[in-house]
Amino acid sequence: VLENIFRNIENGMGRIQAALVGTREIGFAVVAMTMTLAAVFAPLAFSTGRTGRLFIEFALTLAGAVVVSGFVALTLSPMMCSMLLRHETSHSKIYNWIERGFDAFTRGYKRLLILALDNRLIIVMIWLITVFASIGMYMTIKEEVAPLEDRGVIFGFVSAPEGSTSDYLVKYVQQIEGIYKTLPETLVYGGNGGFPNVADGTALLRLKDWKDRTRSQGDVAKELAPKLQALAGVQAFPTQPPSLGANPRAKPVEFVILAAVPYEQMQGFVQSMQAEMQKNPGFVNIDTDLRMNTPELRVRVNRDKVVDVGANVDVVGRTLETMLGGRLVTRFKQDGEQYDVIVQVARDGRDTPERISEINVRNRNGDMVPLSNLVTVREGVSPRGIAHFQRVRAATVNANLAPGFTQGEALAYMDAAAKRVLPANVQNDLSGQAREFRDSSSDILFVLLLAIAFIFLVLAAQFESFLDPMVILTALPLSAVGALLALNLTGNTLNIYSKIGLIALIGLITKHGILIVEFSNQLRDQGRSIRDAVVEAAELRLRPILMTTGAMVLGAIPLARAVGAGAESRRVIGWVIVGGLMVGTVLTLFVVPTAYTLLARAGRGAREREIAEAETLAQHPVPIAGE
Repeated sequence: VLENIFRNIENGMGRIQAALVGTREIGFAVVAMTMTLAAVFAPLAFSTGRTGRLFIEFALTLAGAVVVSGFVALTLSPMMCSMLLRHETSHSKIYNWIERGFDAFTRGYKRLLILALDNRLIIVMIWLITVFASIGMYMTIKEEVAPLEDRGVIFGFVSAPEGSTSDYLVKYVQQIEGIYKTLPETLVYGGNGGFPNVADGTALLRLKDWKDRTRSQGDVAKELAPKLQALAGVQAFPTQPPSLGANPRAKPVEFVILAAVPYEQMQGFVQSMQAEMQKNPGFVNIDTDLRMNTPELRVRVNRDKVVDVGANVDVVGRTLETMLGGRLVTRFKQDGEQYDVIVQVARDGRDTPERISEINVRNRNGDMVPLSNLVTVREGVSPRGIAHFQRVRAATVNANLAPGFTQGEALAYMDAAAKRVLPANVQNDLSGQAREFRDSSSDILFVLLLAIAFIFLVLAAQFESFLDPMVILTALPLSAVGALLALNLTGNTLNIYSKIGLIALIGLITKHGILIVEFSNQLRDQGRSIRDAVVEAAELRLRPILMTTGAMVLGAIPLARAVGAGAESRRVIGWVIVGGLMVGTVLTLFVVPTAYTLLARAGRGAREREIAEAETLAQHPVPIAGE
């Protein structure tokens, strides 16, 4: 019994010692990877605007989880290894078969790595091609603020001619509701008119749940578009609610023209831009807020005649206001309720301009004088509203986008069109979703560059070198090209979610470089040459690299294949991680060792040995003869 007890104690102490040795060897790499991942997400916490409001919790949660996981890896994991891991003298056939496969794969990788190191110029050329390819794909990939999510809601917006009555508008809203009724995906629908202007209306369609229909919200909207546009007498079109809480009535493109000129001249600028937009089939439902077609009656008061009949000009104006526009004259209470008393001519007495001649004005003597003898009425048109942008007279050209045409392409076309048709003294700007797209793109790019800078500084502090972080960061464009390639192949766009995925990918892909560089440095401290150290380090860390890559890819596949609510946003993040890790890992296994042989300090091993010998001598000085 005592012999068994001592043997168990001896085995347990051996396992503890092995766990401590393993922890000591990989501890530096764990700390470096933990600090790197935390540094990647830290800049997101400082982003402003809607991007910051969306992702500050995401960044802080991931950074905190990474720090905690690093602490667990250095404490709890070694303890569990010492208790649970056992040395097996024999293994099953499945284990042996898998192990032989890994050994054969490792030997093949080592031969390919040696071949790559013998032809480092080819690897450098591949890296340069990858860098230029990632830059090219980043510049040409379609961009937008966020992908449209299937929210099960479609808005049908209706705009009647200026001056139309509410009865005229309601008739067309009811026609749209009839179209909704014929769709098999329809759950409920309804409509209203008079908002935000008298001639505007909305017909809302609520679709069935995702599991109860076979078509997506986008497919239903695509079917509705020609049916609504075919309605004669109004301008009608369907719109899917935008992501990130934007106003559903706002269009994806809102291009603002600013100039201190009369509105008649401003209308010419607007018409020139609309003509350019009509040449591009990607723009649909092109419109503007500058509409010089609002009918109005211009009443000119003949002051001489007013004086001749003994009336006042203010009485004429008040009479017109009261009879046509209505005036609150008093209030009364009845049965506990309060009611307003409004004086106004009945609708049939103010429906045509000729009705103005039937109104009378009271003079000073109390006599009634026909208003037609005192005023001249002339019909005309004017802008519906006087718009300003940043205190400058402005007009906005807006449009929806055809399927497959993104905001990035639309705004690039608008900028080019403005340079062609607008004078040099006319400025332009963006509003609504277009402005959000521009601001979010610049914010994310700044966060991306800041994350790379944070990683470099953290690694430089950890490795006490500026060259080792440069070796590790050579993997970044390798993962970027894989992520952008995955987005292109799957038909996704570069948006706020895919850019967040790229930031996360930076931290994930640098883990591979940290493992290779750290173990190469350890082997060089033992006296190995640069080439031998990096080959052995890459061979030793191949299995952990493949295991972590496989775990992360398998964990991201459910995101890439997501369905249901919000799936459009989750899929882009998943594809960025899957594509970036798969392509980036394969290339990193050859590029990082090659970069290490080219950039690593040549005297590291000798310097470290000199420092160790000096420390040993200081602790155990050699006695001098004769003392």
